Amino acid sequence: MIAMTALSPTPDAAVPPPLTDLPAGLEEACATTPRDMAATLAFALARVAGQDRRGVGLALTRAWLNEHGRPYGPGLARFGRAEGVLLVVCRTQAEALWAMEQGLRSGGLSLMLGGIEGADLTQTRRLDFAARDGASAGMLLRTRTGDLSAARRRWRIAAEASGSDADDVRAPGPMRLMAELTRSRGERPGVWMLEMEDETHRLRLADRLAGHGHGPVGRTARAA
Repeated sequence: MIAMTALSPTPDAAVPPPLTDLPAGLEEACATTPRDMAATLAFALARVAGQDRRGVGLALTRAWLNEHGRPYGPGLARFGRAEGVLLVVCRTQAEALWAMEQGLRSGGLSLMLGGIEGADLTQTRRLDFAARDGASAGMLLRTRTGDLSAARRRWRIAAEASGSDADDVRAPGPMRLMAELTRSRGERPGVWMLEMEDETHRLRLADRLAGHGHGPVGRTARAA
């Protein structure tokens, strides 16, 4: 998405994949390091279709919360979810998979996020089917790559230094992140520097200088 206009979920070659609305189905986003998980969560939330007023669900294990912390409620609310955010705390990954599948299939959520590392090909295929049945988007939040998966897109996300503030050079500007599309069924992989629009909490190309974003695949732009 860009800051001022809603984009169609239909793929468009002129629109970089990280700026399109999340379609019904399953995607994965991998935080490059543990400190990048907050940016990974923001990347998912910012891509929910603006006209979709359904709530967002999170199925997170206790181990995930111990590693990354509990999401900050007021921060989540700034993404404009009229129906709020549902947090399901699970003891095991099996419970989180079940909760995520039920949330996707219910049709009551625009996006269901799962902090699940060990989902295999069969389990991710079930999540993708459930998401399409419920006309919802699913996103697995992971810290490793390489597992077999039915996810339609796979991302690697890295937090970047914020941009500059136009009114105060001493103040931090928009939050920035690097999004690398490592696998997709319908788009060419690439790397894009993105920033958050403060008023709308939507993503846009940082400084509008990212072009088509095609870059080295298999490593983040931080290391490029």
